[in-house]
Amino acid sequence: MAQENHACDPRGLIREAYRIEGIGAQEARTIFLDWALTRPDSPGEKEQIAALLAAYGADAPDHPMSAVLREGLEATGPSKGRRGGSRGRRG
Repeated sequence: MAQENHACDPRGLIREAYRIEGIGAQEARTIFLDWALTRPDSPGEKEQIAALLAAYGADAPDHPMSAVLREGLEATGPSKGRRGGSRGRRG
């Protein structure tokens, strides 16, 4: 029975991750990275992760991929790293 992929998951990577029996956190992170490198440009990353979590994670809140998606939601946003240029030298 073929199932359509979510618009934010055109290759079906996240959907298939939820179907893998015995998947661990490391495998889920690897699949998430593959998805992140090839995800559609629009909408934004945070919106796509939230949509995938709502679509797939609602039925499996304890699944390792749900945890990875939640981590992805928390990790997205502007970097708080080092500033460059003259502002970086001023402190």
